[in-house]
Amino acid sequence: SIPVLSTSAFIRNSKSFIQLLLYFSLRMGTTHQHQLRNLTILLWHWPFSRPYSLEGDICSNEYGIPGCLLSDNTSLYPQADVVVFHHHELRTGRSALPLHLPRPASQRWLWLSLEPPVNTATDPVQRTVQLDHELRADADVPMPMGRRWKFLFHQTAAAIWVVSNYSPDHARSQVYQSLRKYIPIEVYGRWLKRPLTDQSLIPTIGRCNFYLAFENSVAIDYITEKLWRNAYQAGAVPVVLGPSRSNYEALVPSGSFIHVSDFSSTEQLAAFLQQLATDRGRYEAYFKWRQTHEIKTYTDWRERLCNICIIYHRLPAKKVYYDLDGWANR
Repeated sequence: SIPVLSTSAFIRNSKSFIQLLLYFSLRMGTTHQHQLRNLTILLWHWPFSRPYSLEGDICSNEYGIPGCLLSDNTSLYPQADVVVFHHHELRTGRSALPLHLPRPASQRWLWLSLEPPVNTATDPVQRTVQLDHELRADADVPMPMGRRWKFLFHQTAAAIWVVSNYSPDHARSQVYQSLRKYIPIEVYGRWLKRPLTDQSLIPTIGRCNFYLAFENSVAIDYITEKLWRNAYQAGAVPVVLGPSRSNYEALVPSGSFIHVSDFSSTEQLAAFLQQLATDRGRYEAYFKWRQTHEIKTYTDWRERLCNICIIYHRLPAKKVYYDLDGWANR
């Protein structure tokens, strides 16, 4: 029988945090044969009701992942190898787990969420989670916002911050308000009604020396597009506020960012940034990693979901999470 889901709050990290939790019946089999047959990944509902086209062999044609069928046709439930549920729709009641349907013994259920621990309640999913798939490196199936690749870039003015979700109580807001007393900071985003289009975002950031890659929550492995896209792809040195320096260094080149916690005060941080901006050699050292790496960011939900097929055969057969809160908030 399938364990009953109970109430709790999960998710470690902030908004835009990508988490996927695979959970399945205790009676599931132990064989994973993606190499021998096609896999079917069923998306039970689209995140935030924003569908993408699934015409043709998306996984193979778009992402080079053969033998992987990605579908949102719920009639395929009986033969689906993995069924994906987005947490927002479960939490708001717009969708529900198909607990009334017989569940194939080898079928895995995968929980997907973009919210941090403080914003998410796992009422519908606690106690059935057996595998996790998310941004965190210790997940069964890690899903980072980006990864290192090969690249070279250039750079050229002050600090810049793009922010839409602004709250005076956020740690990042307090750091910003203090830092702006010492150095000029250009601010864009919905907060100040200065949004940037997709076309103007990277060029606007790219003309500044530093980008404030401030996460809105601090949690293990929660490093979002603020670093991968806004800073690295734009060619600005990121000033990061989020998990620990060691956590960043486990995921990105150690000499590629400036961590707020390395300074005893924002005044000291501002002085460091001002000095760095006038020392071309020291400043350019933050881009040395670009001689051997570039940034690869994921395109949309389809690419992430197709990647499940790549790791499917390596998933542990029987791993149960009875306390999502404990795992998420440790």
